[in-house]
Amino acid sequence: MARRIVVIGGVAAGPKAAARARRLDPAAEITVVERDAHASYGACGFPYYVGGGVARIEELMETPSGVVRDPRFFEQVKDVRLLTRTEAVEIRRDHREVMVRSLDTGEARTLPYDRLILATGARATGPPIRGLDAPNVFRLKTYSDARRFRAALDQIADLLKERDLAGDEKARPLRVAVIGAGLIGLETAEALQERGEEVTVVERLPRVLPNADPEIAAHLEKHARSKGIRVLTGVGVREVVVEDGRAVGLRLPGETIPADLVLVATGVRPEVDLARAAGLEIGPTGAIRVDEHLRTSDPGIYAAGDCAEKRHLVTGRPCWIPLGSTANKEGRVAGTNAVLGDVETFPGVVGSLVMRFFELTTARTGLGEAEAREAGFAPVVAVVAGPDKPHFMPGAAPILVKMIADRGSRRVLGVQAVGRGDVARRVDAAGAAVTAGMTVDQVANLDLVYAPPYSPPMDPLLVAANAVRNKLDGRARGVRPDELRRWQGEGVAPLLVDVRSPAEHEALPFGNATLIPLGQLRRRAEDLPRERPLVLLCKIGLRGYEGQRILNGLGFENASYLEGGVVGWPYEAPDR
Repeated sequence: MARRIVVIGGVAAGPKAAARARRLDPAAEITVVERDAHASYGACGFPYYVGGGVARIEELMETPSGVVRDPRFFEQVKDVRLLTRTEAVEIRRDHREVMVRSLDTGEARTLPYDRLILATGARATGPPIRGLDAPNVFRLKTYSDARRFRAALDQIADLLKERDLAGDEKARPLRVAVIGAGLIGLETAEALQERGEEVTVVERLPRVLPNADPEIAAHLEKHARSKGIRVLTGVGVREVVVEDGRAVGLRLPGETIPADLVLVATGVRPEVDLARAAGLEIGPTGAIRVDEHLRTSDPGIYAAGDCAEKRHLVTGRPCWIPLGSTANKEGRVAGTNAVLGDVETFPGVVGSLVMRFFELTTARTGLGEAEAREAGFAPVVAVVAGPDKPHFMPGAAPILVKMIADRGSRRVLGVQAVGRGDVARRVDAAGAAVTAGMTVDQVANLDLVYAPPYSPPMDPLLVAANAVRNKLDGRARGVRPDELRRWQGEGVAPLLVDVRSPAEHEALPFGNATLIPLGQLRRRAEDLPRERPLVLLCKIGLRGYEGQRILNGLGFENASYLEGGVVGWPYEAPDR
């Protein structure tokens, strides 16, 4: 009798598992069940479809050769039965069958299985406020969500143009309020601004992109504002204001923001209701607990993708980090093991992710600084700035790299970066280093490729590793931008000493910093107060560090340098 494999969920992990199972077992009966009318699409492309960069939404579910991955494709090419608009309503573990129901006809039937793979993904969440059910309040989680949202944008934009041409209403951009400044919220805000809409982003937490560290997030927030996006952080939405059945704005503490459309981008949570009802074990993260083979607490059931719990390779603890890249890798493992038994493992994740935001790219891997501390490590951190290739090469652009390491083991715990240059390549290399458990000493000597069109002789990742080494070895005394800003707020007043050239100082002043070019620092050191904290600054931090070492050698114990220099400073320049 042919092996029967049922997959619940047809977006990322599910189709990958089904395709892998088919390649390994040409005779198996494989069925994929999907609630939506569409399956196997690239959900991460939704913001680009909304903005018009992806012209047709069908492109997000096409193969590279342009074939749509619909039920006919799965039947003819994959020999997999794809049941769309079909909901799995119950897993009957004792009988090894799944009860499903057609969302179009209401017809119910059972699907027997020898192996079941759960790829139910995640569901969009929303704040507990009134008005979210208004018809012009949208999410951006499913294929249908994306199509409805863009259709509404186009419809209202056309209506505003018609009213302007008719003289009924003065021309104005469409006003969109985005609740949530995570990945999807920021990417969609960019897409909307590029369309010419008036965009306001409201984030309850103190900074945009809450899973980024403050130094990184501040650059994104500054850039968003420079593009004309209004950003409100540390602000909770009290309610969606509804008039005549439609949302017309967001009520915040102290003001109401008008809006023609509202996008809720406050995150997702694992979709585990079906698994929980079947008695499968749910882990501490709220996702389905799985072992290294992605097997659940039932030996005949696997779980993969956003519904499944992961293991963090730095902490060794359970985590939940929903990413399309992870879902595809896990789908392959689940499909393999459903056919061959537990022959393949999925070791875990380090949380590597990347986002483009206008001209900036930001990426991270491993633990952030606060996460490292919460996990019991003693983090030592360095922030460096510099060009992604030699300054004399066309297209050279700055990037900021933050590296976190453990004081005791010197192990690299995480790396984050932001900038106009090639950030992704550095963080990809860092992801491999974090996965391998490498120390800063090993990373500092990685044999990375070098040629002027691609990188400086000392790659920024290696520079960051050396900066951490200098701190661990007691040589560097760095002050990070968020620290200096906090000092200012607490009334600490270090003397800022600018060691750049007079021309640089004049072209890009930094508050009321005292100018003493690096070449004059030894001669003029006695003009500086020994009892007062000194922070030396330059363009990217290198000359500031050299100045700190000069003053330390002259007996200045309170000298430090501004990490990342002026290039890495994301706030308004501080006072002296």
